[in-house]
Formats: sequence, C-alpha cells, structure tokens
Amino acid sequence: MKNSKKEPEQDDRFALGPQNYKLMLIGFAAIVLGFVLMTGGGSDDPIDYFNRDMFSFRRITLAPILVLAGFVFEIYAILKRPKQDKK
Repeated sequence: MKNSKKEPEQDDRFALGPQNYKLMLIGFAAIVLGFVLMTGGGSDDPIDYFNRDMFSFRRITLAPILVLAGFVFEIYAILKRPKQDKK
C-alpha cells in the first residue's frame, strides 16, 4: 500500500528576507549607539561622588530610550513578513 499523503514542499530560502536583515542592522546600530552614549562620566576623586556628567540628560534619559527603541525596532524587523515572489 502506498502512502497517499502528499509530502509538503520544502522551501530552501531563508526565513527572513534581505530587508529584514537590513532593518535588524539598523536596530542593532541604535542599541550600540545607546550603550555608547551611556559610557563615561566617572569621577577620578572617590570623595567627589556626585559628578554632574554622570547624571546628565544624555546618560539618564536619551541613551536608555535609544536602547529601548532599538530593541523594539529589532522585534519589528524580525516579525515583518518578507515580500513573497510571484512565480
């Protein structure tokens, strides 16, 4: 007896399209830029702990928002459906 079930065709393409990878690179660059903006601001003198540079707008507000936006953009880039080629 032969198996009458039809075998599903196997697709050898990548799960994500080239546009998805480009968007993922943009999101990764935003995350890296956010972490770079967070760096620095240390004090050479341990007695002088309260350093104005360490608590600046760039490090406390802008950089975390940029990192979070980069992660959200990464999720969008992964979930975006690639355009299907018409055969």
